[in-house]
Amino acid sequence: MSYLDILRQAERKGLDIIAFTDHNTVAGYRKMMEEIRQLELLEELGRLRKDEKERLQEYRRLREKVLVLPGFEFTAMFGFHILGIFSPETDVRELEFLLRELNIPLEKLDEGSMEVGATADVLTAYRTIAEAGGIVIAAHANSSHGVAMRGFGFGGQTRIAYTQDPHLHALEVTDLDKKGPRTTARFFDGSKPEYPRRMRCIQGSDAHRLTRDPDNPHNLGVGDRVTEVLLPEVSFKALRAVFLGDDFALTRPYRPTAKAPFDHVQAAREEGPSIVQDFHERHTRRGGHLYAILADICAFANTNGGTLYIGVSADASEPPVGVANPRQVIQTIQAEVSQRITPPLEIAADVQETQGKKVVRVIVPRGSDPPYAIDDNKIYVRSESETGLAVRDEIVNLVRRALIPQELPEEVPSDRVEPPRTGVEIVATEERQGVLYHTMRDLRNGNVVKNVTRKSARKLWRYAITQAEDHPVDPSQLKWEGDIALIRKREWGGQARYDLAQREEGKVRIYYGVTEDGIHGPWARLVGLE
Repeated sequence: MSYLDILRQAERKGLDIIAFTDHNTVAGYRKMMEEIRQLELLEELGRLRKDEKERLQEYRRLREKVLVLPGFEFTAMFGFHILGIFSPETDVRELEFLLRELNIPLEKLDEGSMEVGATADVLTAYRTIAEAGGIVIAAHANSSHGVAMRGFGFGGQTRIAYTQDPHLHALEVTDLDKKGPRTTARFFDGSKPEYPRRMRCIQGSDAHRLTRDPDNPHNLGVGDRVTEVLLPEVSFKALRAVFLGDDFALTRPYRPTAKAPFDHVQAAREEGPSIVQDFHERHTRRGGHLYAILADICAFANTNGGTLYIGVSADASEPPVGVANPRQVIQTIQAEVSQRITPPLEIAADVQETQGKKVVRVIVPRGSDPPYAIDDNKIYVRSESETGLAVRDEIVNLVRRALIPQELPEEVPSDRVEPPRTGVEIVATEERQGVLYHTMRDLRNGNVVKNVTRKSARKLWRYAITQAEDHPVDPSQLKWEGDIALIRKREWGGQARYDLAQREEGKVRIYYGVTEDGIHGPWARLVGLE
């Protein structure tokens, strides 16, 4: 195929932006630009033949309609594929120098080969491309040669680093149009305890041919799988700003106009409240609705960040109420945050539409200077899908987070089952003056909170304490699979929760209220999720 063939196909598919990302080379993009420059030189000299004039005019027409970006698909160490996409103002020689810096052999620069020998590691590639001004995307992340593919033989901390690194701007995935808790986008939505950074998930054709292969539909052509981006203008600068930002409603899987447009708000409601999102039907001061919104904002800033939707309930089956004057609501919320939350916290708010109703969306970052407080003394945290006042040990942990850099936890030995990653565990109990005081461990982050009583406990903690005090577990009555066992499964807050047991070094540990987000490995097989 010719370069014009590719541009014509992009035009037929209605694309506004495409990127040439050949494997470990920019030779294809360079040759196209050299051809255009040669035609322009012949035009200046008055030596254009008729067919050359037509070709130059076609290039100009198509490049007016389709922004063509240079880039490459780099093969990092161990075979992982990483996309680097750059401004059309970038000199091709700079990109070739970048590839040489990433250890692509000189003789491979013009071949476009996937087999390039030992190159740079994944994290070095992310940083190098980002610092050079590129958009960094993990190619087909959930598939072969992807950093989030299944069967990945490295430890969990390596996988976390490869998908959470701050220099990585997006994950390109193959299941963006699917729904459910097992999709890649749902996995990286910020609710997983070990993957707290929400990742932008996009899709692309990864086209190695002009049109879809009739004998193998998985081999897509140009424009067969597209991401739609909301931009103020069609430019690389505007595109990069979206990828570096945290407004995830600005990208979505493209759907032909014959289908219903993608509704981000309804999709969020179908996922339900979580540690990183919540819903409020009302926003008035009367009834405490505005303060509840403020408490959620404070809690998100102190935890993982998150998104609030105002004007809809958490029940996806109920019609949205909407907000009558969304701009005024945004101004009120921003004023309240500015005046009442300390230290200063920058939030973003905008107006979204769902089912013909306008709602307000508030995006809260994970704060860099915790603890954040309302009126100087009320500190809230987010625990799973509920917001509550922080207790002493949680405040201590927030202060430590601000003062001490977070370190990755140590790898769990391969012969030991790692505990679940959500829920709570009672690690110690003592009686003082007839009252039982418990030490609770939050399995999501490992934080330990002491001196919790049944009376002072939050919902999940209260459940765990009630079960431990009133219905203690008899290990001999459990059906063990190796050293783990299912105690019970129940529905709570619209999702399944599990109470689990684990034998370890002669003791039995009990985990209460574990959600599916915290289930992994042998636990998934135990409860029937695998």
